[in-house]
Amino acid sequence: MAKLIYVTNMSLDGYIEDDRGAFDWLPIDDEVFAFTTDLLRSAGTFLYGRRLYEAMAEWETNAALAAQSELMADFASAWQAANKVVYSTTLAAVSTADTRLERLFDPAAVYELKATASSDLTVGGANLATHAFKAGLVDECQLFV
Repeated sequence: MAKLIYVTNMSLDGYIEDDRGAFDWLPIDDEVFAFTTDLLRSAGTFLYGRRLYEAMAEWETNAALAAQSELMADFASAWQAANKVVYSTTLAAVSTADTRLERLFDPAAVYELKATASSDLTVGGANLATHAFKAGLVDECQLFV
């Protein structure tokens, strides 16, 4: 059975967002960026909440990101290669390939995904991760402090 891995950036005092609700506040050096890329490359499916998906979709919809460096191009390639499942009651449609939209988080469906996946899955977004934790589906945490 594949693992479901919770991945997030966090401050030393346990915050994942700044005082404006943004989660892109963490400066990431090349070593951390490469490590994160390798972690994502090992996963075949990303489970996202709406806000995180909208931020991450830039890695497919904004070619200028990948053009900035070889590391960023590698990350974009790894991100685009995975399947994505977005959980949202408000998102009208998804804007990236290999992505499906789910209106409700169904623990049984995620368990089945884990049982049938050939590689690990990641879950991101605090609200979505809360549902996965409560359902006992998260196997590992990767916290970037």
